[in-house]
Amino acid sequence: MTPKLDVRGVSCSYHTMEGETQALSNISFTVDNGEFLAVVGPSGCGKSTLLSLLCGLIRQDEGDILIDGERREGVGAGIGIGYMLQRDHLLEWRSILSNAGLGLEIQNKLDEQAKERLKKMLEDYGLKDFENARPSQLSGGMRQRAALVRTLALNPEILLLDEPFSALDYQTRLFVCDDISSIIKKAGKTAILVTHDLSEAISTADRVLVLTKRPGRIKAVLPISFGERWMRPLERRNAPEFSSYFNQVWKELQSNE
Repeated sequence: MTPKLDVRGVSCSYHTMEGETQALSNISFTVDNGEFLAVVGPSGCGKSTLLSLLCGLIRQDEGDILIDGERREGVGAGIGIGYMLQRDHLLEWRSILSNAGLGLEIQNKLDEQAKERLKKMLEDYGLKDFENARPSQLSGGMRQRAALVRTLALNPEILLLDEPFSALDYQTRLFVCDDISSIIKKAGKTAILVTHDLSEAISTADRVLVLTKRPGRIKAVLPISFGERWMRPLERRNAPEFSSYFNQVWKELQSNE
């Protein structure tokens, strides 16, 4: 079966007046349709660079990136990919409904039918009573849910999550991670999460990809399984297998070379 995402021998360097800095070296992995992959590694190892490559913001020096078996390359090649950043970047002068429809509006797809779908999504994700509110009237967690609706409204093939919960306080982060990760899984979306939080990676992912220090190479890919029953991230954190997986990932990071 053709994987949803196939990364083959990808390397990437940044060029400045001071010289060349290699960010990633010979990265290869696949992600199946509907799979949730977490990427961890030391600071500066190229995690965010990897996401920029996948969505077409920058171009690799070597290697290929394929989606559904088709090669994607160059700036603008990230059509069908949704990207959630650390900040929600909601526009304060717009209502939550208007913010959620921004991507559709830019693509000239915000017709009445699309507006009704948006309203249904806001209702499904607990934001029905806030569709006319301004972003400053919402909590951090609700703002991230609104940002997720904005992303999912475009029906992306793949979701890229660049530490989307890191700006939240710890308690809110736990609940929002549980909430948004569960929404993504239930929607059957293919997702790649970049995070510094090992517990977050283990509680959300089907596999954890560990990168070495810069230039980032794949150190290990660890499958994560909590039995046949699907479990929410908060449930996983309380499962007996959790500490074992945490120790495995920690060991790989500690032996990072």
